[in-house]
Amino acid sequence: MSIALIIVAAGRGTRAGGTQPKQWQMLAGKPVLAHTIDSCQTALRSAGRDARLLLVLHPDDMARGLELTGGTVTLIAGGESRDASVRNALEALEHQNIDKVLIHDGARPFLPETVLTGVLDALQTLPAAAPALPVSDALWLGDRARVAGTRDRSGLYRAQTPQGFHYDAILAAHRCHQGPAPDDVEIARSAGMDVAITLGHEDNLKITYPADFARAEAILRARKDARMDVRLGNGYDVHAFTEGDHVILCGVEIPHSKALLGHSDADVGMHALTDAIYGALAQGDIGRHFPPSDPQWKGAASWIFLDHAAKLAGEMGYRIGNADVTLICERPKIGPHAPAMMAELARIMGCEASRVSVKATTSEKLGFTGREEGIAAIATVTLIAD
Repeated sequence: MSIALIIVAAGRGTRAGGTQPKQWQMLAGKPVLAHTIDSCQTALRSAGRDARLLLVLHPDDMARGLELTGGTVTLIAGGESRDASVRNALEALEHQNIDKVLIHDGARPFLPETVLTGVLDALQTLPAAAPALPVSDALWLGDRARVAGTRDRSGLYRAQTPQGFHYDAILAAHRCHQGPAPDDVEIARSAGMDVAITLGHEDNLKITYPADFARAEAILRARKDARMDVRLGNGYDVHAFTEGDHVILCGVEIPHSKALLGHSDADVGMHALTDAIYGALAQGDIGRHFPPSDPQWKGAASWIFLDHAAKLAGEMGYRIGNADVTLICERPKIGPHAPAMMAELARIMGCEASRVSVKATTSEKLGFTGREEGIAAIATVTLIAD
């Protein structure tokens, strides 16, 4: 299944108050839209799904969007209405081999992974699906601030996003639709599409009014309190000696009578630490992210791998608690170089040097390390939910 996720954030609504559109207002130190992008990416990773991400912005916000995303997300200029903005994004995906498309509100900053997977699972058998929650409150009709009547709430739902569709079907529906629409489900239904209702989530709120910012802050606090999440990962790596005059260990070049053999620079310590971080995140190993069959990684510096793993941890909401690397070899002597190694590893991972340990041991002349045929390394890392 080839997926695209469209975040629609081109509106200029004023109901949320403030001096700028709600998607650009600050929430816990960063724009609402940044939270939305982060939550979408996190939900996709947690679900084990890959998706092309598109961000639809007001034409005046394109430079701001580029600064926010760093060019990692495709930016689309919005139209005069929401449906026009969505259609611009759908048109941009034509001929891109997209099977399914998810359309999400830019002002919904907390997309749960269960909501995303519920929609995608429904799209396996139906052309359209959208999350919603049943209406539980009594419904009144109002007239001049007085109750003028009631309505039965049976069968009524509060609509949420992302709303998902088979790409070809929703593109055709948009092309045929005349006039504005409050959401893409209405456009899909006007084209005769069968839309499944999947389970929404109370945290998947859409910021609309000023009071919604306080509710969003409360959700963030509750998530942080509930996420006392500490993860542990370990890594192990081995590289054989070959001809050469130096080795690179934990990012430090050390003169030696031999070199280490490997597809990259063969930094056995950094490889073990990188795998420990990936392991703690349940994200496989170096080979999954940087396949040795790919020639672009031939001779690559191992800091590239460690930097990717550390940044992935940050994107998934974790920081380095501590990292411990043990190098197993008879020679070279590690002790004189350990402080420089710890400083370099800390620099790459973006943490304090006091959280990193590098030490060495021998194997008492036993085994391949004892025979000085190579070097082994083991690493342990703890990740703390940030």
